[in-house]
Amino acid sequence: MKNFSIKDIAKIAGVGVSTVSRVLNNHPDVKDETRKKVLKVIEECNYIPNNSARNLKRNSSKNIGVLVKGIYNPFFSKMIRSIEEKIDEEGYSMILHYNDDNTNDIEAAIELIKEKKLKGLICLGGDFDNLEEEQLMNLKTPIVLTSINITDKVNKNIFSSVAIENEKAAYKAVDYLCRLGHKKIAIITTGEGDKNVGKLRFEGYKKALAENKINYNEQFLEFGHYTFESAFDAMNKLLDKDLGLTAVFVTSDIMAIGAAKAILSRGLKIPEDISVVGFDGIEYSKYFHPSITTVKQPVEEMGQKSIEILFDLMNNSKEHEHIVFDIELLIRESCKKLF
Repeated sequence: MKNFSIKDIAKIAGVGVSTVSRVLNNHPDVKDETRKKVLKVIEECNYIPNNSARNLKRNSSKNIGVLVKGIYNPFFSKMIRSIEEKIDEEGYSMILHYNDDNTNDIEAAIELIKEKKLKGLICLGGDFDNLEEEQLMNLKTPIVLTSINITDKVNKNIFSSVAIENEKAAYKAVDYLCRLGHKKIAIITTGEGDKNVGKLRFEGYKKALAENKINYNEQFLEFGHYTFESAFDAMNKLLDKDLGLTAVFVTSDIMAIGAAKAILSRGLKIPEDISVVGFDGIEYSKYFHPSITTVKQPVEEMGQKSIEILFDLMNNSKEHEHIVFDIELLIRESCKKLF
C-alpha cells in the first residue's frame, strides 16, 4: 500500500501544497468546496499527516517572514501564494505581516525578524532606501526585497532583490498612448512621498511625453494611494479641471479601476471619450468593463524566484542576487486610436 505524501494529496486534489496544509490545520481561509474536495482525497488515500514531525519543525523556529506593504492592494496575492507553497514544501512555516502606509518599513522588517526569530525574510513592496549595512549584518538574516527599487546608494551586497524596471515599463505604457495619437495624457500616481516605484513610474511617464515632443503639464497630475476610492477622487479632480484630456495613465490597476469608474459615472465612455492604461496586470483589470490595457508584471514567477533565492541564501549555496524581470503591455479594450 502506497504511503501518500502531502504533495501527492495536493496533486490528486488539484490544489497547492499550501492549501492542503491549511485544510489540515483547519485554517478558515479555504473555500468550503475546496475543503471538502481535499478532505475526500485524504480519506480515500488514507493519508495520515505526520503531526509529530510537523510540530517538531514548527517548534524549531523554522519561520520565514513575508512582509507586505499595504493592506488593500491585491497585486501581491498570487506572489504570496507561490512563496507559501515553496515554504510549506520545504517544511518551514510562513509568517505573513502587513505594513500600513504610515509604518517605517525597515524598522518593521527588523522587528519582525527579531520577534519571530525568522530564518529569512521576503519584503513585498515598501521603502528601503535608508537601509544600513550595519543593521543587516548584525541580524545575520537573509533578506530578499521584491517589487522594490533600491537606489545605488544602498550596498547591494547585503541583500537580494527581484524587480522590474519600473521607469521603462511606464515609458512603454505612455509611449503606446502617444503612438495612438494622444497628446493630453493625465497621470494618477502615488505622490511625492513614494520615493520608490511610484516615483519611477512618474519619471517614465514624463520621459515618454518628452520623447514624443509633448510638454509636461502639472495640471494633468493627481495623486492616489493604491485604493479604488483615492483614484476615483483623483480622476474626478482631473475631470473638474476641464482640461480636454483624452487619456489617463494610472500607476496601479486598482487605481485604474477607480479612475475608470469615475469616468463612467460622469456619463463619459471608455475609450470613446477617455482612454485608460493601468499597471500591474491583476485579474480585476481583465474583467472590468471595458477591460483595461495594463502593464503586466510576472507576479508568480517573481514570487517563485524570491523564495528560491532566499533558500539559496539560507543554505549558503549562493551569494546575493539581483534579478530583473521583463514586463508585457497587455492591449485590451480601454484605449482608442485618435488618428
